[in-house]
Order: sequence, then structure tokens, then C-alpha cells
Amino acid sequence: MFAIIGIFVVFGAVLSGFLIERGHFIVLIQPAELLIIAGAATGSLLAANPAYILKQILAALQGVIKGSSFGTDRYLNTLKMMFQFLNKVRKEGLLSVEMDVEKPEESAIFKNFPDFLKDHHARDFVCDTLRMAITGGVEPFDMDQMMELDMEVHHHAAMQPVNALSTVADSLPGFGIVAAVLGVVITMGALGGPPGQIGEKVAAALVGTFLGILLCYGVAGPLSSNMSKAADEHNEYLHVLRVLLLSFLKGAAPMIAVEMGRRAIPAHVRPSFDEMEKSCKNRTEPAEAAAA
Repeated sequence: MFAIIGIFVVFGAVLSGFLIERGHFIVLIQPAELLIIAGAATGSLLAANPAYILKQILAALQGVIKGSSFGTDRYLNTLKMMFQFLNKVRKEGLLSVEMDVEKPEESAIFKNFPDFLKDHHARDFVCDTLRMAITGGVEPFDMDQMMELDMEVHHHAAMQPVNALSTVADSLPGFGIVAAVLGVVITMGALGGPPGQIGEKVAAALVGTFLGILLCYGVAGPLSSNMSKAADEHNEYLHVLRVLLLSFLKGAAPMIAVEMGRRAIPAHVRPSFDEMEKSCKNRTEPAEAAAA
């Protein structure tokens, strides 16, 4: 949401300054210039990227509009979920969670955390790691290597739409110059006509350069930067899961493993230890009381 607000602020500030200087807004409305720039940028995007990256760009832009989902509540819910899961493993053994790992959508634990289930990358990251732990014969060091490799592959894939949009953003000023040059060509063909008509054509040509630069630094560039930060946020989330799982695989108690994961959470969204402990106990006490 803030990304959309930011874009409106950019356009509002630019247009307001133009109007304050007694500019005529109608001069900036040049559909032909916009068609040249937007059409060329779209064509270059289609020419440079396969279909799956184009779909990822659309999905990433939807994520930008919705805003970040990795706040303190999301991390608290994840820590609660993993605490419950690891507690079950400690009490009943790894084999007791085999069905939870194989069919997470049907798991009595995971189904209480829909945000985790919707995030198929994080869900598969956790389940695939636990599946290897259940299989046995894999040292914690090797598990850590597998998780690190998984994170690298996912982050590389998440950055592909970012790089694609960033390339388009860099090309927009160039397409603006193309539109301006075409406008100059049209202007040169009108030499000898009324001065007012020539002035309008020169203004239209300059609007092409203006639009190319504005769309680059005011729209496409900030959106690609926002998408990059979203990819980094998801990578940080996977890193928290990696630290937590590795700690448990090395023999740490569930609460210690969860605390290790909490320490890996970025500072601006990290819950306090008291918040984490209270949250975990509140979710487990009723279950224990019912069992008793």
C-alpha cells in the first residue's frame, strides 16, 4: 500500500510544481508519447523474459500492493507453530510427525497456521528438511548445507523478476529519448508553419523525455526496489527457520531451538523473549490440560 501512496506522492509533487509555475496541464497529456514509451518498454520486457518470469513479475507486483506479511505477528505465529511441532517430536519421536510432514495441509498443527501453509516455499523448506531428518543418516552439517542451497536457489529465483523489472526501468529514459527524437522529426517536418503549432510539437517531443525519466525513477525503479526488499524479507524468514531447525537437529530443547530462531529475526520485527514464551505457553497449556 505504501508503494502506491509513494507513487501518487511522486506524481502529485511533480504535477503540483508544474502547475505552480503556471504550466498548462493539457500540454502533458500526450497519448502518442506514452504509447511509444510504454509500448516499447512492454515489448522489451516480453522479448527479454520467458513466460514464467512475466507471471512472477505480476505476482510480485501484487505483493507490493498488499505490503509485507513478515511482521512481528507472522514471526510469533511461526515460533509458536515450531514450538508445538518440536514438542511433539521430543515427546513422541520423529516418526510421530511423518504424516504431518508428508501431508502438511492435513496436519493438526500446521492447519492452525494458514499463513505458513499458503507460503509453499517455506512449507516445503520445513517439510523437506524434516523429511530428511525422519529418514535418518544425515548429519546436521549436511542438513545445514542442504538448507543453505535451498535458500540460495529460492532467492535467485525470487530476484529474477526484480532484475527484469529493473532492466525495464533502466531502459525507460532511453525510450523517452526515442519518443523525443520522433517528436523532433515531426517538428522539423512542420517548419514554416505557424509558430504556435511548432511550439506545440516541440513541447510534445520534450514530454517524451519527461515521461521516460519520470516513469523510470518514479514508478518502475521504486517498484523493483520494493520487490527486491520483499525477496530479501522472505529469505530472512527462511533463515530463521533454518537456524531453528538446525538447532533442534543438533539436540537443543524445543524452547532453546525456538529462542535461537527468535535471535535470527530482523531487529525491527523481532518479538521479545517474554512475548515468545507467553505465546508458546498459551498455545500448549490447553492441549496439555485436555490430555491430562
